[in-house]
Amino acid sequence: MPIADYEPVIGLEVHCELATATKLFCGCPNEFGAEPNTNVCPVCLGLPGSLPVLNERVVEFALRLGAALHFDVPPQSIFHRKNYFYPDMPKDYQVSQYDEPICVDGWLDVDGARVGIVRAHMEEDTGKTVHMGGGGRIHDAEYSLVDYNRAGVPLMEIVSQPEITSAEQARAYVSELRAVLEAIGVSDVKMEEGSMRVDANVSIRPVGVSELGTRTEIKNMNSLRSLTRAVEYEIERQAELLDAGDRVVQETRHWNEEDGRTHSMRSKEEAFDYRYFPEPDLVPVAPTDDMRATARASVPELPAARRARYVSEWGISEHDARVLVEVPGLGDYADAAVVAGGVPVEVAKWSTGEVLGYLNETGLSPEVLPLAPDGLAELVGLVADGTLSRTMAKDVLDEGLREGKRPKEVVDERGLAQVSDESELGRAVDDVLAANASTVDEWRAGDDKVRKKKRGFLMGELMKAMKGKGNPAVLNRLLDERLDAPG
Repeated sequence: MPIADYEPVIGLEVHCELATATKLFCGCPNEFGAEPNTNVCPVCLGLPGSLPVLNERVVEFALRLGAALHFDVPPQSIFHRKNYFYPDMPKDYQVSQYDEPICVDGWLDVDGARVGIVRAHMEEDTGKTVHMGGGGRIHDAEYSLVDYNRAGVPLMEIVSQPEITSAEQARAYVSELRAVLEAIGVSDVKMEEGSMRVDANVSIRPVGVSELGTRTEIKNMNSLRSLTRAVEYEIERQAELLDAGDRVVQETRHWNEEDGRTHSMRSKEEAFDYRYFPEPDLVPVAPTDDMRATARASVPELPAARRARYVSEWGISEHDARVLVEVPGLGDYADAAVVAGGVPVEVAKWSTGEVLGYLNETGLSPEVLPLAPDGLAELVGLVADGTLSRTMAKDVLDEGLREGKRPKEVVDERGLAQVSDESELGRAVDDVLAANASTVDEWRAGDDKVRKKKRGFLMGELMKAMKGKGNPAVLNRLLDERLDAPG
């Protein structure tokens, strides 16, 4: 059958590292980029005699997530040991939550469609294995190295209902979820650093059939692009199998970004393979009413509401509103510029244009930009009052972003102030027309094509005479008035 005759059924598991100062069960720093195996201790290494102590901040973040995603939070949840024998967990088990998670039955609106979320549970992250030599995969590596700095870092695993029906919707769901996590301040959601990773469970079935097909799980995609490509490929691969009379095997597969394919890793584990049992060294987690109320009160304006506010109150497009919300920190920067007096629609244009371009070029975040938000508001004001043209303002903004100079400071240093005085500009127009009397005569005698050409020449001469500092709007108006006046 053509691929259009199949219906994809997709469920996503998002693993989000929480932005706490320390790990889930010990006092080791929770930080990215430290020297391998330096942020470790007997607890996160699972050494004999060590005992875990739950990080209270993790519970606070879990409750905040629960409030933001409309979860039910049961009276108590418990931790389990998830047993498996991989080298990235030295104690050979992972402390996670199994049948009594902290958050259940939530939902997230994605472009007008509501996607259910089965659960969100707390667990510890594993260490990181690096396969050396060959192509970086275990099968052709010469040897492997293990860094346990990440072992014990607190995670929330967020599991959607299998209600997503396309790769694009999967991308939109993760993008919206990422924006929520960033907005509520529980994670830095840096997919490139592994603090947010996505697994996708993908199956297909003929359109109109209610029975689910056999699913495969694609592991650890760390970008929205990879997620989209991997899901699209897997849908196509399964359709080709079924069309050829073969069957889909339930298994775990790895996405290879270089060759654009998924590859079999292992047969899919079931819950009984992990031999879950309650963690004997930890008591149940039972949030108090005060903890729940504090979590609800700490949830800020969420991305969907923020986008709606930008569109309705600022008068900007849905696209620009989405950019402001989805780029971490950019909306906060723009909001602060508006509070400082910047015209909202102009602030949005500069923020989603030149400011975003500079962020992409440098890799900086808006919080550390050399030009503070009130500096952007100042620039918007200089354009509005005619001191700067938009072209001049781009140069001023570039210098402000790179060197931290205030726009007015740059204008004064470089003598960039635009001339808007009508008497001065009027004299310049009269001088140019007098010096180019033959061109004026040709304009008055010509057809539309000739007039357009001659007027463009005169405007160019005016800008030369003003050395680029004449207010274009005023010059254009004065030039038209002089040309249209009786000769």
